Amino acid sequence: MAQEIVLYWGEGSTPCWRVMIALEEKGLSNYTSKRLAFEKMEHKSAEVMALNPRGQLPTFKFEEKIINESCAACMFLECKFKDQGNQLTPTSCDEKAKMFQRLFEGLTLGQKLGEVIYYDWKVPEGERHESAKTRNREALRAELQLWEGYMAKETGPYIAGKTFSLADVIIFPSIAYAFYLGLCPKRFPKLAQYHDMVKERPSINKTWFSAWKDNNKDTLKDI
Repeated sequence: MAQEIVLYWGEGSTPCWRVMIALEEKGLSNYTSKRLAFEKMEHKSAEVMALNPRGQLPTFKFEEKIINESCAACMFLECKFKDQGNQLTPTSCDEKAKMFQRLFEGLTLGQKLGEVIYYDWKVPEGERHESAKTRNREALRAELQLWEGYMAKETGPYIAGKTFSLADVIIFPSIAYAFYLGLCPKRFPKLAQYHDMVKERPSINKTWFSAWKDNNKDTLKDI
């Protein structure tokens, strides 16, 4: 089955990483991996645009099915290969609802992280304001404090409880990105504890971006 899967991805993309983690968790390591360079605009190539008109990554293909949204690709993998690899969805309705709540909340964390990191890149120079940068950083700090509180109250070591789930697949890449960018572990000890535990998981360790291994930044050191 893995031979029928093609993943177009780019180094450093947290949405791409989600799908890579899900593939490993489901025991689908032998997929066709097409690594593209954002700096060379390879994600806008004719090959990608034919599959994904937005020209974005990840672009996921299984047989003739094309999925161009990372959460949908992860959910598809869990559903299609439910009895293979690690189960990523709880069986209890209550636990499943909590998992999906955390999973979708995690998209807000990714959004606020991006608003801080990519402000100068996305906003034209003449339209940038320090006040907007400050608001973005304050919003990200508040969001991280919310997740720190969640982890402090959680009964298990993972995002939605005692077992690693789709919520972790979706959210961990954003948390790992924040610490790579200099988030202070002392200010967010529960998130740091979670990060340090999950990064040793085989699916995470195997797919960790090479550029992140020994090149930490300080972008978020004051958050």
